[in-house]
Amino acid sequence: MTIPVERRTKRWQEQRWILDNIIQSVGVEWDQARIGYTLGPCGPEAFYDFNVVRQRVKKFADIAPQFATAARRREQTAAGYESEGHFVAARESYFIASLLWASAQWPIFENNRENLLFNERKVECYKKFIAYAPHKIERVEIPFGDSSLPAYFHLPFDWHGEKVPCVLSIDGMDGSKEILHAMYGDKILSRGMASLAIDGPGQGECCVRDIHVTTDNFKEVGRVALDWLRQRPEIDADRLAVYGISFGSYFATQVASIDAGLRGCAVAFVCHEPGGHTIFNMASPTFKLRFMYMAGYEDEAEFDQFAAGLRLNGAEVKSPYLVVAGEDDELSPIEYTYQLFEEITVPKKLVVYQGERHGVGGGSAAALGPQWMNIIADWFVDRFAGKPMARERVLIDLAGQQHSFPL
Repeated sequence: MTIPVERRTKRWQEQRWILDNIIQSVGVEWDQARIGYTLGPCGPEAFYDFNVVRQRVKKFADIAPQFATAARRREQTAAGYESEGHFVAARESYFIASLLWASAQWPIFENNRENLLFNERKVECYKKFIAYAPHKIERVEIPFGDSSLPAYFHLPFDWHGEKVPCVLSIDGMDGSKEILHAMYGDKILSRGMASLAIDGPGQGECCVRDIHVTTDNFKEVGRVALDWLRQRPEIDADRLAVYGISFGSYFATQVASIDAGLRGCAVAFVCHEPGGHTIFNMASPTFKLRFMYMAGYEDEAEFDQFAAGLRLNGAEVKSPYLVVAGEDDELSPIEYTYQLFEEITVPKKLVVYQGERHGVGGGSAAALGPQWMNIIADWFVDRFAGKPMARERVLIDLAGQQHSFPL
């Protein structure tokens, strides 16, 4: 990145040397399980690609070039399979390459030459994946103000022309729409639901288009995306829902506040703290630098004023609401999720994994208890089926046992 970006925040300048030493000691997943959650949608074939990156990253500046090197190698592999007419192998490698290119983009917080190139390769590789994908995927543009939001419209694996329910899927601040659905065995698509996986303001391709996030413009994202879905002949317009992960939990909650017709809103790995003090000022300094890029701020003091307006009002939520969270979330203290949950008046359910952090997984509660995405996907199935919903809090303890507390 250029010098002005490197000097954008005080903590980044003061702690950069510490960060490099931490990465040398702990590795590329110092802040969260970045390789774990990116490798997951790809499947075991991508283990070598990501493990090589894990071994070679020794400091922050290594991340983008090492992921880019792995992406080029995997893209070349895909092209080789394609030239031989082996299209299943080609689609698998193009999918992996796309997510590697996306990972190469993450540590670049400006629209420089490298970021634009990596974005182009990410999109082109995913287009190749779509051409040979095992289910129908359409790249679409959702009108948004004077521009548009790029998205992938996924139909279920076993779709045969019938109208199906659909989930509007929103990733967090570190991700993009390409990572939202697994190549095989996806939890939503395999249950007969469609998905509109979108890059909203500040996310993925919207970053390089200079479409920035504001404190509330995901409400408009929800309006235009849901209106678009209700016009699609493949979709049952009466069975729509929204899903958000990490900072997408903030964005999805905003969407749930503007549309009473949604069957449900499910969020995981929460970012519910008003003002985001913990994630921006106590966690890795990369989070703040990343969100400043997403929001289009170059001055830290101005960004701090902006961040103070990042607040949710649970009383505004209009659809049934499910939260899946780690008890020891280090990016958004669980107390703020409890506060938001208390404000919500519609049917609601809170699932807390004891001892788990922001990215639920790695602890015994997640390992021995129900898989978190199964909880969400099955909850959507029940909401679309019109099943009654219990209002409850659920604790999944360290032994994986569930304890329900009706409200």
